[in-house]
Amino acid sequence: MKRSLFRRLAPFLRPYLGALSLLFLLVLASNLLSLAAPLLSGWAVDAVGVHTGGVDFPGVFRNVLGMLACYGLSALLQYLVSARLIRVGQGISRDLRRAAFARMSQLPVEYFDTHPAGDLISRICYDVDTVNATLSTDLLQLVTSVLTVAGSLVMLLALSPRLSCVFLVTVPLSMALTSFQMKRLHPLFRRRSGALGALNGFAEERVDRQRAIRTYGVEAADLRQFEEKNDEASQAYYRADWASASLGPSVRFINDASLAAISMFGAMLYLGGALTLGSLSSFVLYSRKFSGPIREAANLLGELQSSAAAAERILDLLDTAEEPGDRPGALPAKKLRGEISFDHVTFGYDPAQPVLRDFTAHIPAGSLTAVVGATGAGKTTLVSLLLRFYCPQSGAITIDDVPVEDYRRDELRRRMALVLQETWLFGGTIAENIAYGTPGATREQIVAAAKAARIHRFITALPQGYDTVLTDGGDGISKGQRQLLAIARCLLSDADIVILDEATSNVDTETERAISEALEQLRRGRTCFVIAHRLATIQNADRILVLADGTLAEEGRHEDLLSAGGVYAGLYDAQWTRDT
Repeated sequence: MKRSLFRRLAPFLRPYLGALSLLFLLVLASNLLSLAAPLLSGWAVDAVGVHTGGVDFPGVFRNVLGMLACYGLSALLQYLVSARLIRVGQGISRDLRRAAFARMSQLPVEYFDTHPAGDLISRICYDVDTVNATLSTDLLQLVTSVLTVAGSLVMLLALSPRLSCVFLVTVPLSMALTSFQMKRLHPLFRRRSGALGALNGFAEERVDRQRAIRTYGVEAADLRQFEEKNDEASQAYYRADWASASLGPSVRFINDASLAAISMFGAMLYLGGALTLGSLSSFVLYSRKFSGPIREAANLLGELQSSAAAAERILDLLDTAEEPGDRPGALPAKKLRGEISFDHVTFGYDPAQPVLRDFTAHIPAGSLTAVVGATGAGKTTLVSLLLRFYCPQSGAITIDDVPVEDYRRDELRRRMALVLQETWLFGGTIAENIAYGTPGATREQIVAAAKAARIHRFITALPQGYDTVLTDGGDGISKGQRQLLAIARCLLSDADIVILDEATSNVDTETERAISEALEQLRRGRTCFVIAHRLATIQNADRILVLADGTLAEEGRHEDLLSAGGVYAGLYDAQWTRDT
């Protein structure tokens, strides 16, 4: 990994420095024991010819037993280090996942509008696991390799400086080849991680939309798109892995050539009396120890580059600027009257293409205000601005005569309850889903909210009632029932402002009527902000805002707007004709 990458990972490594330092000492001791064994092997070989016509058997056995003891203790220490390093790696991975998920929860909403969910999941899961593999296994091999190479070089120079000159040619060649490949591999593995993230994003989206896919009969088209992305990911994997795999054999060839040279020149030194047979034997063993880690490091290079690319993707997420903080001296939003004003607001997701243009409207506290308009008129954008998911390019939004930017964001959002067209339920009981956002709610309060939302009868008909566990976002129940559960969650909260964004779009006429009755209870003491396509649900609204092309075209009560014969009347007539 790059040095800068280690610096960026330093906050996650720092809590484990004590354990890592101890592990380093154990690795050092293990390597010293392993390095002593070849020297004992050479002494054992020399002991065979110490006495003319005989063998120094005690010396041979003593050195052989010493070798066995060194290798045994070295293996034991390696086992202890491996076991402990796995625990440390998992701890660092846990911290990385926690930090990545925490940062994700602090990112602005617009970040999720431009980044596929599958790619984010890939970073939190796959990329963290890739980094963990390096920390748990590859890092130990790398440290062991460095210590073995350094220790073996010292022993080689001590045994025969002249014979060690062979490595003056082979080692620089191996290092140059490895350095060249590292520059090639990093972008390949980064592209590989990106291709996998794109594939995960596509697969996650299609798995979540199976009903629509089957309904429209586009399985074949989806399969073709999946094959394209799958081929891209496979090709990215192939290029990265092929480049990585080609390095090992090249380095192995250089190391084998160095062994051949050592064998030839070592034999000449032995015949000339400059080197004993035992010393030559030890030198050959140390040369294998010296070249072996270099070959292993070449094989590890691909995994290290893969881990570096994965770490960069995680750190890119962690480095993404979080949602801007509150202004100094931001006001608490303990209790709101709910008076809302939009004053000449202009906003566009792309500033060059405004969705709202000079929009001005006033919503009195405690009123039931509906917003209608054609698709793309900017209705949902008003909600996003009110919740401070986005900030307008110009103009101001105030609640109780205070700009929304002057409130503490988290407290302001807690004073609002939101029910979207696409409801969100999580894996848990029905009671837990209704109480989500209202910690400490009692069962009686949950049941009362369900009754007000006209969903109590359905819940009690289930085998486990309120303790029924929902899975896969509530796929076992209808979309209308999921919306009713979301409305019950809204009713349970103590919010001062209630926002319903197409909340009745997926329910039948009878359920829609029941929800309208529930809204009469809901609006008491609260400001209700309703976005609707089905105009029959908002006829009793205190005021209706009609949006057209991002501007306020009309406002008034239902009867008045119909009498005016403007945009609202046109929408109502078109819908009435369509419904009949």
